[in-house]
Amino acid sequence: MEPIQHQMMGYDRAITMFSPDGRLLQVEYAKRTVRLGNTAIGMVLKDGVLLVTDKRLIDKLVIPDTIEKIFKIDDHIMATAAGILSDARVLVERAQIKAQQHQVEYDSPIDNLAVVKDLCNLKQLTTQSGGYRPFGVSLLIAGFDNGKPTLFETDPTGLYYQYKATIIGEGEAESEELLHKEYKDTMTVDEGLALAVKILRKALSTNFTMERIDAAVIPIKTGIMERVSKERLQKIVK
Repeated sequence: MEPIQHQMMGYDRAITMFSPDGRLLQVEYAKRTVRLGNTAIGMVLKDGVLLVTDKRLIDKLVIPDTIEKIFKIDDHIMATAAGILSDARVLVERAQIKAQQHQVEYDSPIDNLAVVKDLCNLKQLTTQSGGYRPFGVSLLIAGFDNGKPTLFETDPTGLYYQYKATIIGEGEAESEELLHKEYKDTMTVDEGLALAVKILRKALSTNFTMERIDAAVIPIKTGIMERVSKERLQKIVK
């Protein structure tokens, strides 16, 4: 007799229910949702930190410049996401408010890690409370802590990791090897942007166009987020 599937047993119907082999299936489904999301890349470089993502244009009549997939949390912190972007919007707005409150209360900018921990605490809460569902989104959060560029990845479980460079979304499996092979922490921001575009070109294949790319950087020199124009990207990749 074949073993009964978890779904048939009902172990995936409630977020608080463990399967017999110790898994929370709803959380695993949320992580699968992330792998279906738009490809997003983050890198820490010798002169700054960057985020590059695929806008994933769903209709040729959509105006590409109106779609923003990289969000400003504070002058020195930015984020992008893969998965359910409406979930990401709620988390980003929470982070923006926390950053503003910190500035008012302490008269100093918030640390990137403090933002990451706060968002992950909320993510974790939804994995152990009835009536919730997990946030179906992973975030890349890039910024500055004590003058140093930092990059964190959060997943639907509430875990977070600090990276030199990472990729999330639908292109992760195919593109991670290229990122590991070609990324170096001695690269400049412009070299990192060129590598990110190369990775997206490979991930999107025939669907790739420069119109699909959203990119932003925080240079060490200023410590302030700035969006990368299409013109600058085109010059870099030539």
